[in-house]
Amino acid sequence: MLIQTFQMLARYNALANQRLYEVCALLSDAERKQTRPAFFKSIHGTLNHIMVCDRIWMGRFQGQEISSQPLDTVLYEDFAELRGPRVKEDEQIEAFIANLTFDFLKGTITCKNQQGTIYTEPANLLITHFFNHQTHHRGQIHNILSQTEIPPPVLDLHRLLKV
Repeated sequence: MLIQTFQMLARYNALANQRLYEVCALLSDAERKQTRPAFFKSIHGTLNHIMVCDRIWMGRFQGQEISSQPLDTVLYEDFAELRGPRVKEDEQIEAFIANLTFDFLKGTITCKNQQGTIYTEPANLLITHFFNHQTHHRGQIHNILSQTEIPPPVLDLHRLLKV
């Protein structure tokens, strides 16, 4: 059941990102990059942050030694250049989650955070965090969108999956 739940969350993640990017594309570049009272300063900064963290976590899940770059790194200055890799990243997330095993989920993952602290934590907890992190930051973007002329999209899990 846990694997099916993660597969559902991976599908939801891709659909929520697609919906969010469609709405964000309606904004001007200046509006997406406008500094606001948000942790990553703007819609564009937050979209980049999600991508940075997705790549860090996916690397960890796949056993790669990835040095964490600053979490506020802007990988792509241009929104259109960010959107394509977002779709590809979501496809890779879904493919990885589609092949999860119980042995992997029962294991642990050791990684080093931004401050250099090394942690060893249960894989199932970290994958849960992975999806929760994405949802958390999409919620921040949703809030920022409500401060623009463009209404934020519906991102409810049960509405996007239509289960």
